[in-house]
Amino acid sequence: MDIYHVIKRPLVTEKGTHQSRQSYEATRTRPGRGGSYSFEVHPEASKPEIRSAVEKIYSVKVASVRTSIHRGKQRRYRGRVGTTAHWKKAIVVLKPDFHIDLF
Repeated sequence: MDIYHVIKRPLVTEKGTHQSRQSYEATRTRPGRGGSYSFEVHPEASKPEIRSAVEKIYSVKVASVRTSIHRGKQRRYRGRVGTTAHWKKAIVVLKPDFHIDLF
């Protein structure tokens, strides 16, 4: 899968903007980390694919990747019941010295 098909779009929300500005210093038991950024990704993309796509597109180093699948909700439209689309969200945590300027 092409790296530009793995990442569909960045999720720019109030919470995401706040989390992207937070970074933590290294402690005795935990390594330091930069901000975390959220993206909508392809439903079949794996964590290593997401990591390499973000590193190549934004020229940063990724510390970790967390993913979650959001199931579609039932909605009514003109008396008929349908479902919204399923989608996958990835939260990418960067290493302390890196930052993505989109957020």
